[in-house]
Amino acid sequence: MKQLLLASASPRRRELLAQLGLGMPSFSFEILATDIDETRHHGEAAATYVNRLAREKAAAGHSRWHRPESIALGADTIVVVDDEILGKPVDAASASAMLQRLSGRSHKVMTAVAVTDGNHCESVLVATDVTFCPMNDVQITAYVASGEPMDKAGAYGIQGLGGSFISHINGSYSAVVGLPLVETRILLQKMQLL
Repeated sequence: MKQLLLASASPRRRELLAQLGLGMPSFSFEILATDIDETRHHGEAAATYVNRLAREKAAAGHSRWHRPESIALGADTIVVVDDEILGKPVDAASASAMLQRLSGRSHKVMTAVAVTDGNHCESVLVATDVTFCPMNDVQITAYVASGEPMDKAGAYGIQGLGGSFISHINGSYSAVVGLPLVETRILLQKMQLL
């Protein structure tokens, strides 16, 4: 029987992946965080970059797990504004700067998911447009002080306090959180895990 490994330490991805089991006792997975070099290659397009990271995380997870008949799932999420990737903020000042940049405008969130059995890898990229309402300095300062922005790409979490600043999205909500449910289910079905 095939076993599933989530190659991520993200609690949000763990929760979303668990939802795909729909309460089926036969659906389970283990978690093994991977540590890969996430340096962007010179001239690498954002979509290519996030897809490569997801595939490398899945491959790294599979090679570290050492279990026959295993499938590893890797994912990565990036925030793109004005063709620039906004990573996780390094401090409160960088979080504030990112939020000021996102305030009152739209940006793109790209999440790539990859699954591999060690020989074959399938991946999918989901892009969602996210629009922020205008934020004033007091709101930005209070949000940054909450601590929520500090471990998230683009300095916000749609599923938390940050959701109160998002006026609308066009695309997959779960992809913005970190794992597109529909597309991930299709990948797992291809690998005969669902």
